[in-house]
Amino acid sequence: MFGQRWQRFIQTRVWGMNIDPSARIATTALIDRTWPRGVHIAADVIIGEEAVILTHDMTRGLFCDTRIGRGTVIGPRAIVLPGVTIGAGCVVLAGALVNRDIPDGVTVIGNPARPIDETSA
Repeated sequence: MFGQRWQRFIQTRVWGMNIDPSARIATTALIDRTWPRGVHIAADVIIGEEAVILTHDMTRGLFCDTRIGRGTVIGPRAIVLPGVTIGAGCVVLAGALVNRDIPDGVTVIGNPARPIDETSA
């Protein structure tokens, strides 16, 4: 528990990330430190083990804000690319690659991430 508090202190106070105190982030999750001010994580978000949240792409010289809405769950080993906005109440299932914005309340799966209703049809 102490490690998580220390990690959150460094993320918000030193690097300047915008992370709500109620967000739960696994200690193994990778939150981008190259453009830390581009990280915006709302209240009640859960980020799973080894998930990756990116805010930069060095190959294209991009530095973008990445936003995760209130009550969203990011599954283990999911990847959220730079500049993506995930709406409130979304679920990103394990291993999904989110390369586009996701509206509120949608569950996505796959690479690239697609709404779960499209993949089951």
